[in-house]
Amino acid sequence: MPASLVVLLAQAQPPAPGADRGEEFGKTSPIALVVILLLGVATFLLIRSMTKRLRNVPASFDPPGSDDEADAGPDGRGPAGPSSGPVDSPSPGNRAGPEG
Repeated sequence: MPASLVVLLAQAQPPAPGADRGEEFGKTSPIALVVILLLGVATFLLIRSMTKRLRNVPASFDPPGSDDEADAGPDGRGPAGPSSGPVDSPSPGNRAGPEG
C-alpha cells in the first residue's frame, strides 16, 4: 500500500470520542431529569388550576335581561344614563369657576 493512501485513510477516520468535546459530552445527570419532571408536574398543576377557575367565569359579563332594555331609558323613550333624570345645574349667572 502506498504511503499516501495510508495517510489519506488515517485522516478520514472520525476522531476518538471525547477528543474535542470533553469526557461528559452527551451524558445527562439525574438532576436534569428531576428538574424536567418537576417542570412537567408544575405545568400540569397550573393547567388544572386554571381550568377550574375558567369554569366559574360566566359566559357573558352583561347583566341578565339587558338585551334591548339597556338601550331605552326608564320611560322607554331614550337612552338611559345620567341625563335621563332631573339635573340640578347652576344657572348661567351662578357658574362656579375662576373669577377674572
